[in-house]
Amino acid sequence: MRDDDFYEDADPWHWRLAIRAVATPADTNFYGDIFGGWLLSQADIAGGTVAIQAAQGRVATVAVNEFRFLSRVLVGDLVDLYARLERVGTTSMTIGVRAWARREFDPGSREQVAQATISYVAIGEDGQPRALDVPPRSQPSES
Repeated sequence: MRDDDFYEDADPWHWRLAIRAVATPADTNFYGDIFGGWLLSQADIAGGTVAIQAAQGRVATVAVNEFRFLSRVLVGDLVDLYARLERVGTTSMTIGVRAWARREFDPGSREQVAQATISYVAIGEDGQPRALDVPPRSQPSES
């Protein structure tokens, strides 16, 4: 992906910066590497921000359909997670998430470290799934 592939607008179908986090020593496993579960949880939070916006309310994660680790995350990396709406059903939606690291030792660098596809369901006040009313895609999507 290129920088101009991402949009900073309100359309959930467009890629947007959903969360930015710094990988810290507290996020490491016993070998000193960033724990994969930390990155997965950041991806779920990022996807959830887009899902909440699209659902206009509460959502719950129902499945991590795919999660691929593409490169290591190092302590001190600034991790940018971008997300967008990919599919919408009656009560559920699928969100694509891409994670990129800017290396502490080279702040101008940018390397994709993970990608995910996560499904969420809209939840009503009664705690049960509720119907979605999501605006149609405003422009063709590219992966």
